[in-house]
Amino acid sequence: MTDVPEKSVPATGAPSTRAPTVRIRPRDAAALILIDRSGSAPRVLMGRRASGHVFMPDVYVFPGGRRDPGDHARPYGGDLHPNVLAKLLDNAPSGSSLRRVRALALAALREMHEETGIAPATAAPDLSRLRYIARAITPPGHVRRYDTHFFLAFCDETVFDLTHLRDTDELEDLQWLDIAAISGVKLARITQMVLEDVKRLMEADNILPFENPVPFYSMRHGRFVRSRL
Repeated sequence: MTDVPEKSVPATGAPSTRAPTVRIRPRDAAALILIDRSGSAPRVLMGRRASGHVFMPDVYVFPGGRRDPGDHARPYGGDLHPNVLAKLLDNAPSGSSLRRVRALALAALREMHEETGIAPATAAPDLSRLRYIARAITPPGHVRRYDTHFFLAFCDETVFDLTHLRDTDELEDLQWLDIAAISGVKLARITQMVLEDVKRLMEADNILPFENPVPFYSMRHGRFVRSRL
């Protein structure tokens, strides 16, 4: 998508002398929340964005990034759960195809590999165990805006090769953090909210049924809104 300049015009219809503003359209993005529940408390993998990043430098995040044009053609084994596909399709732009919404999950897996070294254990990953956890659109005013879809995977359900876990140019200080007691790390507000959602869901049912509603965070008329998909 391209950024579209928009000139400010006063009510009189005369041209404004102020500099034009820029309306930045959100770009499709995906993130993967990887949970290790083998111990007494579930842990989540997070890393710190490098200080050189324009968007959210030095903030701890889940691995993720924007959807690339080639993601729709990536191989996969099992498809996304029908409930996940339905939610993604129902809330996608008009005319979106299964390939487009499936590409969001494939993008999340690709970004996980690029940013952490972790990859599915097979060349054609099974998408069927990925939960759709949240969606959030970056508010206006940021230098980058994303329409981010948050997926969640359990290490014991989805087979990953964890042997190559490492810091990268994208994410530093990769850590497995106690999901119930994350402190001392800098988090974006939306990351805190999504973590709270995951914590509540797991306290209610740590299986995380695919039927769970998906919170959607966005700005409407200048107000931050949490709705459900």
